[in-house]
Amino acid sequence: MEVILKQDIKKLGEKDDVVSVKPGYGRNYLIPQGFAILATESAKKVLAENIRQAQFKQDKIKKDATELAAKLEGLKLTIGAKAGETGKIFGSVNSIQIAEALRKQGFEVDRRRITFETEPKVLGEYVANLNLHKEVKVQVPFVVVAE
Repeated sequence: MEVILKQDIKKLGEKDDVVSVKPGYGRNYLIPQGFAILATESAKKVLAENIRQAQFKQDKIKKDATELAAKLEGLKLTIGAKAGETGKIFGSVNSIQIAEALRKQGFEVDRRRITFETEPKVLGEYVANLNLHKEVKVQVPFVVVAE
């Protein structure tokens, strides 16, 4: 019997896979637990349409991320921070401050997508890594200056 998996199942398949299983396993475990549905012709057509729409949405998200990455190329940010006489920052510069600086420049980037190669603890130049999409990443240099 063929079923369409609703979620990943170890040693059987991934979500939206059409797999062939023994009738007892499908009727007594997979379908009642909500892990799969019966693979009828109409269910296969619905699955194909859902996959097509999901692919269209993913392509649009990737295109938007690529456009944003192109705009961010060449941008250099300046972040102000309170620092001591030796140049050591009180606290550190974090992703919230980078996201706010990007917002002031007109770019909307979620702070959870911003990481640092080295944590900014002293005044100087650093690089922020922006993960805009799983395939689109951009590096934005920034300078930490004393306020």
